[in-house]
Amino acid sequence: MKQDIILAGVGGQGILSIATVIGSAALEQGLYIKQAEVHGMSQRGGDVQSHLRLSSVPVHSDLIPHGGADLIVSLEPMEALRYLPYLAEDGWIITNTVPFQNIPNYPPIEDVLEELRSFPRRIALDVDAVARENGSPRSANMVLLGASAGVMSILEPQTLRDGIRRIFARKGDAIVEANIKAFDAGLSLSNKAR
Repeated sequence: MKQDIILAGVGGQGILSIATVIGSAALEQGLYIKQAEVHGMSQRGGDVQSHLRLSSVPVHSDLIPHGGADLIVSLEPMEALRYLPYLAEDGWIITNTVPFQNIPNYPPIEDVLEELRSFPRRIALDVDAVARENGSPRSANMVLLGASAGVMSILEPQTLRDGIRRIFARKGDAIVEANIKAFDAGLSLSNKAR
């Protein structure tokens, strides 16, 4: 059993927190994990991406080949498009629909979303609005993680919740519970969208 995941977004959106939670959950389940990250400059809105390779057997490379990603999980819709060459034929795109317009020539958002709609296995939602509706606007990344959990075959949602507890524990119970609530909201929306 294996799952290759590309996480994508813009610096400061919480992509690395998602990667940390997934990594913690994978280790809790006794899985092997390889990870490669590129960190953009958050103050400049640089891109951030992470390759996560999870498996029940040892993984030899930390980079996902073109056509090998089971999931592209993106907090920014144009960043989801950037990594399409990596998507497996039966892979899923899980993305936020709200752009982070960090470049002057950002294409019209409707064009970006239309391109994403051309993929049959996708979940696209406004994770920022869902996080606000659940009382935690800073937990949009956990909404996206929850939406992704609905199509992850290798990690159990409860193991991801436990990972959230471990990763955010030092910030206090209120932050932990807000992140779990955001995760559960995303998971619920994912289950409805499939």
